[in-house]
Amino acid sequence: MTGNTSQEIIRRLTEALEPTHLQLDNDSAKHAGHMGDDGSGETHWSLDIASAQFVGLNRVQRQRLVYKALGDLMDNPIHALAIRARTTEEPPA
Repeated sequence: MTGNTSQEIIRRLTEALEPTHLQLDNDSAKHAGHMGDDGSGETHWSLDIASAQFVGLNRVQRQRLVYKALGDLMDNPIHALAIRARTTEEPPA
């Protein structure tokens, strides 16, 4: 994690999805100089999140809940977000 963007991502996901596990990794340094890199160091992310709200949902439905929670952050400043959304019963990767 780094600065303001990571804090806002965590805040929104926590409020909307009440996760039992949330790991957010900043992958922006791996993409420096590539498309979508705005120089902020907060554009590319990987997320591992577990929530009871994902029970009964398929992978796409789970990702849609994440996108909904993040709202306008998905337009800017987030350029890329790799999501692993799982129920509280599913093991971590």
